[in-house]
Amino acid sequence: MMSQGIKKRFWKDNERIVHRFMFASLLLASPCTCFLPNFWSRVLTLSWDSYTHQYITEQAILNVTLDTLQQHQGHRAEEETRLGRSFWRAVGEVVHSNAEMDFLSSTRSDPVYHFDSERVDSAVTMLRRFWAQTLLSVRANEYQSALHSLGQLFHSLQDFYSHSNWVEMGQRSIYLHLLHPEEPAVPVAEGDTPTCMECFSATCRDNLLPRLTSRQRDVQLLTTGYFSAFPPKPEGKCSHGGMLDSSRSMGAKGGINKDSTSPLFSPHHFLHVEAAKLASDATLTVLRDLRNTVGHKTFLRLFSVKQAPALVFVIDTTGSMFEEITAARLRAHAIIRNRADLPGQPGSFLLVPFHDPQVGPVYETDDPDQFMEHMENLMALGGGDEPEMCLTAIQLALTHSPPMSEIFVFTDASPKDAHMFDVVKGLTLAKQSKVTFLLTEDPNYTIARKGSRRRKRSRQPLPPDRFSLYSALSSLSGGLTIFTSNSDIHSVSSIVEDNTAAAKVTLLHVERDQEQMSLHSFRVDSTVNDVTVHITGSLSHCILIDPSGQTQSLLSEQGSLASLEHFNGLYRVRLLPPIQPGQWHLHAQADGHVAFNVIADSSVDFLYYFATVTNETHPGLARVEGSPVAGVPTFLVLAVTGLSPHDEEVSFSHVTLLGAEGESLKKVLLNSSSSPSVSSSYTAVDLIGWVDSVPRAPFCVRLTGRDGRGNKLERVATEMVQPTRVQIQVLSTPPLVPGHSSTVDLNILNHGPDRLFTLTAEDDAGYLHTKGPHRFHVEAHNLFHSQVGLHTPASAQAGATVTLTLSVYALDSADTNYAVAYLTVVPPDLDTSPPSCSTTRLQSSCSPACNESTWNVSLAVWDRGRSGLAALQLHKGQGTLTLLPLPVGDKPGETHPEQHVRHKATLVERDPPLNVSGWGLGSSEPLWVSYTSSCCSAQAELLVWDTVGNLKRCHLASGQQRQLSDTRTENSGGRHVMPNGFSFLVLILLCCQLLS
Repeated sequence: MMSQGIKKRFWKDNERIVHRFMFASLLLASPCTCFLPNFWSRVLTLSWDSYTHQYITEQAILNVTLDTLQQHQGHRAEEETRLGRSFWRAVGEVVHSNAEMDFLSSTRSDPVYHFDSERVDSAVTMLRRFWAQTLLSVRANEYQSALHSLGQLFHSLQDFYSHSNWVEMGQRSIYLHLLHPEEPAVPVAEGDTPTCMECFSATCRDNLLPRLTSRQRDVQLLTTGYFSAFPPKPEGKCSHGGMLDSSRSMGAKGGINKDSTSPLFSPHHFLHVEAAKLASDATLTVLRDLRNTVGHKTFLRLFSVKQAPALVFVIDTTGSMFEEITAARLRAHAIIRNRADLPGQPGSFLLVPFHDPQVGPVYETDDPDQFMEHMENLMALGGGDEPEMCLTAIQLALTHSPPMSEIFVFTDASPKDAHMFDVVKGLTLAKQSKVTFLLTEDPNYTIARKGSRRRKRSRQPLPPDRFSLYSALSSLSGGLTIFTSNSDIHSVSSIVEDNTAAAKVTLLHVERDQEQMSLHSFRVDSTVNDVTVHITGSLSHCILIDPSGQTQSLLSEQGSLASLEHFNGLYRVRLLPPIQPGQWHLHAQADGHVAFNVIADSSVDFLYYFATVTNETHPGLARVEGSPVAGVPTFLVLAVTGLSPHDEEVSFSHVTLLGAEGESLKKVLLNSSSSPSVSSSYTAVDLIGWVDSVPRAPFCVRLTGRDGRGNKLERVATEMVQPTRVQIQVLSTPPLVPGHSSTVDLNILNHGPDRLFTLTAEDDAGYLHTKGPHRFHVEAHNLFHSQVGLHTPASAQAGATVTLTLSVYALDSADTNYAVAYLTVVPPDLDTSPPSCSTTRLQSSCSPACNESTWNVSLAVWDRGRSGLAALQLHKGQGTLTLLPLPVGDKPGETHPEQHVRHKATLVERDPPLNVSGWGLGSSEPLWVSYTSSCCSAQAELLVWDTVGNLKRCHLASGQQRQLSDTRTENSGGRHVMPNGFSFLVLILLCCQLLS
């Protein structure tokens, strides 16, 4: 199952290149210049005005999302369309998946994923598979998988326009055949057909042979450049070209790629803007097709647009939990009532009941009434031994809930499934979710050896640390562990409402295990409202100090600064308005462990990840999966979200890496990696910092800047980063086919001395052959190759996602790490063929007085695949569409006797899609469609879907046939930044040294 790989040379070579690259990057981080727009894109272009995969993808998603909001809600006002942190995280997942195509060993050198080496037909098949897989995942509400496959689709689609000769043929519209097989196709050059002439300069103008640039459709040929040594480039073929392509010096020398505006990397750099525009148009078209296929509401939910935070309950249902279940039920009802009058989506609701041995089932819905029905039916029954299956229930909650969820666990029992801790830890950190425990069991309680928890006989003391795993999980996730009582659980559960309100940010999160006096501070800025302080533990002294020096003793007096509610285990402090901006202080003394958490209302927040230099075929910055490596340099990439046009003077200077007790471990200066010319008020601000050495102790990240009034602005990401000296790299995420086995390849990288490791795997569907643990030895600074096998049962549902969590830990140290992979179940005969429509009759009597004449067209519409027709919509057109199934024996275009007609419908523009899946049509039985319109409206567009979501656009016109070049899509705009000449020259010289 496992094999040892010895690659010490890899580590030495990579270390040398990393240091050179980072030195070059730091030189560029001066105030008068900025970083390249995308360090993690496919090619380090060395050109400041190049479009990148990231920029094209982000702008397309942003434009279609705002357009969808305008259509869905009827307006585009700034305050109503503030997109928020969850939206940008979803966009980031698409961008990350896009970039991974250039970084993963399973995809970076495969020409099929990049439209290289004339593998056009295979690449087109792959594109259509990505589209079908995206639809499967969206329809199954598996949004994480859908974002992943969408990013893969975008990468290949965008590469086509840069790596092929489509632009050189004079095309100014997208190649519809890539995702629509019924559209006209351009043949691909045969293997023995020369395509390029020799080019001996960095700029290769006119190096394509004449037929490869012809604008006459009947003689056109497609080609794409060969890259590096695999597959070998035949004589006379085009290369990708540029400094990174080893095939550029083989005949025909040169290249045709348009990846950047730099001649060092792109021989056809002079066509970069045209290629980028077409890639943008193609990306926009895919997103609009996706929106039209799944519907506006689902599209917005896919990208977490204007959604309230998910409400996630994990509840122990043993007999002693009556008060806790009642408290959770009342809190859920209050939250649903408060959200009823708010704009936007109400968010998702998730409930995972558990006891021993049963866990689940998972109740998941976006319908508040259905959720409350589940809550009302929840009963506290049974009992038994004290431990319960709590961690397994949390695993289910994590796999089913959206990223960045607040998960609330109600229990009075310790975990019986402690072996699940590493899995739950990995999932929690990967999804950046918080887990808060509300524990009503007294830590000193004793329990019967047999029978009910409340029986009086044969007691034994319970271990005092039996809740330690809960405390560890809440600490690393940024949540809280609250020990309270049955009598106070209802009041303590107010923390649920506090934390699930929209637009909550964290100003302070600190935990301490000491009894002496401590001082903690947090900053209030002009963007902040409604500040709430949660303190867990037992305080003997607590003074609040405002920025002007005014004080209030919270435990002994009422005051003008704040109000206090004290329950068993929780202090809830709310600052009273008007809240003075500036630095506030909490001077407190506790009896034992205490945690301070300060939250507030604000739209301004941030996302971050760590990234390292990769120097394979596509140099750039690749996101670190799992925990970063302790003691080594890395980059810290941030995106600040929620800024409006009124926040132009807001600036961000640095981040601080904070230890568990709030102490400063390292200060990291920030520079903008975004273009200063970006004018969109909805674009997240990108920042990047250089961490010279990752701390060895756990830490969280605090961002510091200044608001528009000059006040310091601070935000805290509360999850505790766990630095380590071991990594897991997942090399492939194959689709899961019912009835077949699949293999996930991975590497374990040891950044420490020779030692033994243990690897465990866990999935939420039970498809794994073996879960482990597996023990193996890895030499110092080396890697170990491993595989994990899964078998998908024949009954598996297409579109379902299997979450695979991998955990590795060293046997001689605390080094541990995790990786999470999402695997999608796809049918063995995935239908990627869209429906078809064929004109059977066109009648037009149009005259110069268009309002006095009409035109009519008749169509036969059927599904070419195996799925059958699902829905139709008149997307554009001022006329009327009439449709009905053909009676048996009739021909398209004939008059249909009414007695033969089983169904009939009429559609006009803006009508929702008409569902025809219940009309009893066979997979090959057509619909007869008739469209009639005034001659003043000479064109129309009909959208047709099959039952798996494949889309066909049927274009209707009153006159001549539609040509390939007639299709037009909206321009997505572009980003242009003028380079600094001296910095550009320095960068070129440094890169030449790096690549020498």
